[in-house]
Amino acid sequence: MSERPSTTDRMPAYAWRSVELGPATEIALGQGPLRFHECGQGRPIIFVHGWLANANLWRKVVPRLAGRWRCIAPDLPLGAHLAPMHADFDGTPDGIARLINEFLDALGIDAATLVGNDSGGAYSQIATAARPARIERLILNACETPYDSFPPAQFKALQDAARTPDTLAALLAPLRDPTVRHSPAAFGRLIKHPIDSAASDSYALPILEMEGVCRDASRVFASASQADVAAAGRRLISGFGGAVHFIWPTEDVFFSLENVQRYASELQRATVDVVNDAFAFTPEDQPARFAELLGAALASGAP
Repeated sequence: MSERPSTTDRMPAYAWRSVELGPATEIALGQGPLRFHECGQGRPIIFVHGWLANANLWRKVVPRLAGRWRCIAPDLPLGAHLAPMHADFDGTPDGIARLINEFLDALGIDAATLVGNDSGGAYSQIATAARPARIERLILNACETPYDSFPPAQFKALQDAARTPDTLAALLAPLRDPTVRHSPAAFGRLIKHPIDSAASDSYALPILEMEGVCRDASRVFASASQADVAAAGRRLISGFGGAVHFIWPTEDVFFSLENVQRYASELQRATVDVVNDAFAFTPEDQPARFAELLGAALASGAP
C-alpha cells in the first residue's frame, strides 16, 4: 500500500517524506540549514540525490539496508528541499561538495560510503576528491563521469533559464500538472515506471511554491560545469584508493555505459553492474535490485 502524505496548517503536501527514511532532523551548517533523515545502525551510508529530487528518492532502498547499516539521506538544496539556504549560499559544484563534507563533519563522520544518483553523483565525486581519506566507498548511479557533460545537453534550456529565479520558475511552472511531469520533456526520461503522487509532488512543487528554494536552485543549475567533474575525476583516477562501484541502468538516455566502462578501467578499484528496466532514477524504477547491488558492494572486501 502506498503511503499517503499527512498535511497540517504548517506542512503542505509537497513537504511529505516517507516514514521509511526515519525521522527528520535539521542541522545548522555554515551555508544554511540542512534537513536529513536517518535510520538503522552500523557503518554510515550517505545517500546523495540530484536536481529536483530529495531524500524520498531512497525511500524504497533504505528499509532494505537499515538492518545492517546507518542510512542517512539529506535533502540537499537542489530544488526539491524545504529549508532554503542563506542569502550568500554557494551553489557551485565546489560549494555543494563543501556542503556535503561540512555535513559529514557536523555529524562526526570520518569514514563513510557515499551513494550518488544523477547530478548527486557528480557532487559526490567532487566531495570525495576534496576529502578522499574519509570515503571508504563511492557508489555511483546514472550520473556524470569525467567524459559526460554536466548538465547533460538535454538540460541546457534549464541551465539557461536558471540565470534568474523568475525565469526558472516560469520554465518549470507546467510541472504543477502531474501529467506534464510524466512526459518526456520533464521526468519522463528519468523515471520509467509510475511513482506515488506524494513523491512526485515532493520533487516538483517546492521550487514552485518556495521563493528561497527557487533562488537556491537557480544558483545550482546555472553554475553546473563539466570542468569540475572532470577535475575531480582526474584526482580520483590518480589518487583515490577506495572502492568505486557503478550501478548503471541499461536504458539511461543521459549517461552512456561506454563512458562508465572507460572511467572504471582507469580507477584503481572499480566495478560496474547494470540494472535492466530502469531509467536514471534507478532507485525509483528498480529499488529492490538497486538495494541488492548496493548491499553486495558494501559487503564486499575490506573498506
